[in-house]
Amino acid sequence: MSTRRIAKSPADLPKPEEVLQKSGLEFMQAMLAGEFAGPPISDVLNYTLAEVSQGHCVFEGTPVFAYTNPMGTVHGGWYGTLLDSCMACAVMTCVPQGFVYTTLEYKVNIIRSIKLGTRIQAIGTSQHAGRSTGVAVGEIRGADDGRLYATGSTTCIIMPAKQG
Repeated sequence: MSTRRIAKSPADLPKPEEVLQKSGLEFMQAMLAGEFAGPPISDVLNYTLAEVSQGHCVFEGTPVFAYTNPMGTVHGGWYGTLLDSCMACAVMTCVPQGFVYTTLEYKVNIIRSIKLGTRIQAIGTSQHAGRSTGVAVGEIRGADDGRLYATGSTTCIIMPAKQG
């Protein structure tokens, strides 16, 4: 179970040296345990880290009216943000201590509209994490019924952290 602690200012975020003292998996586990604050975007877009293990990351969230497009349906950017988060964090769980990563690209396939108020899970699974790249896939599913709403894929770059 996640302890929801979200950064409200830059001072709430972990310091770079704290991040680099841990592997990606250890960092994500510390965030899940509430030792490190989660990113402010998760508060703004109503999602939180729910599970983390080697090569696997799950966020849970619920879309609200503020996330709709002019047609009243959930904006594709909400799907994209949750998929980017779960897929990239799945890669992060495979990154060794002293390394960092970032998303190079990601793709989203929206299969059906999520009704407002529907609790979902964004599930990311790393398929490869090597010396310089990581690849992952993701799904957005109904948390209660498992219904598939969207899929995605990502490529991330993995690199040694710059000192100083």
